Amino acid sequence: MKCLHVNYAIPCTKPFTCKENYAIVFDTHIIDFGPKELITKRYPNAKNIISKGQSVLLPGLINPHVHLEFSANQGVLDFGDFIPWLQSVIKHRDELQKAISSEKILNTLTSMLASGTTAIGAVSSFGLDLDACLKTPLHVTYFTEILGSRPDAVDILFNDFKSRLNSVLKSANKSFSPAISIHSPYSTHPILAQNALDIARKDDLCVSTHFMESQAEREWLDSASGGFKEFFNAFSPYAKPFCNAKGYLSLFENNHTLFTHAVQAKKSELEYIKYQGGFITHCPVSNRVLGCGLLDINRLNQMQISWHLGTDGLSSNISLSLWDEMRNALMMHQNFPLKELAKELLMGATANAAKALRLNAGSLEIGKEATFLILDLPGASLSNLPLHAILHTKKPQSIYIQGEKIDV
Repeated sequence: MKCLHVNYAIPCTKPFTCKENYAIVFDTHIIDFGPKELITKRYPNAKNIISKGQSVLLPGLINPHVHLEFSANQGVLDFGDFIPWLQSVIKHRDELQKAISSEKILNTLTSMLASGTTAIGAVSSFGLDLDACLKTPLHVTYFTEILGSRPDAVDILFNDFKSRLNSVLKSANKSFSPAISIHSPYSTHPILAQNALDIARKDDLCVSTHFMESQAEREWLDSASGGFKEFFNAFSPYAKPFCNAKGYLSLFENNHTLFTHAVQAKKSELEYIKYQGGFITHCPVSNRVLGCGLLDINRLNQMQISWHLGTDGLSSNISLSLWDEMRNALMMHQNFPLKELAKELLMGATANAAKALRLNAGSLEIGKEATFLILDLPGASLSNLPLHAILHTKKPQSIYIQGEKIDV
């Protein structure tokens, strides 16, 4: 049993508060958390750890949406608009797959860990990242993805999906949780989606899907027009949407679902997501890089819809650090008071993300996993702690996962 002493703590609980001169008692899980004097008297035999510098304790960061298989991208793909980007992904997909390896993906995961990310949701289209995800100290929720739009290939695509998923299910352990991803309403035949979602319900697996990411998707599902019309005409002149947005959402009833992006979602669609108990994954840099717009988090808060922060992959970002993502979000959401937004973003990168991935982590509470970070933040004070933590942190001073200090 260890007792860690810090100058400040950000528990990431509701209501949001910051604490001064606190201590946390833990083994693999948090045993107690409170003022130093009280905790020291309560646990006189605990091994004391005195943190260095102007220390700030907070939960480990959680990134529920990242595509590791595209980690080799650096200037290859076409940024600026969604359809040209998608065309460039298709054009360079084989090239990027050949450039990636398990070793490179593991290096990417190590870099994420060094920045303070302790758990991820890895969306896997091909299974190229499985070996690395099984070796990393991070907790990985592994979303085996299904996509494909050809009716005549449904059986082949579903059998391939099941083969990949079965390999993942066999690998499940306390730090590796199998899950399922349905790519999107424009790319996945409803029969494929429904069959995969039946498995998710049967095995109680988390589900992730891209939904209403771009204006092109909005126009395609609403009226079979816009950028996707020309895109699909290259494959078939008779292409049409499989369903409208509401029809797609109806597939996910009774699934625990993370809806990624939702930038172009209508209020009625967000209400349906709320009715289903769904979660919104906000990837602000990716949305900006692909010209998709900015998610209205004020509206989500007013509607009491839970949202959390993700980076997406290096296919549409230049960093997988959640600190970088939070800093960019601070500058992008200009209609939100800065200090309040900092609190919202920290919750979105910790407690809210943990709830979405069903992890017993993300906040400093008794019974939660002892997975947390220690920052060194000179000049910190209670009044500016969340904002300055985001503005000034690149890497934490120390990282603990399930009570063990991690060297990176």
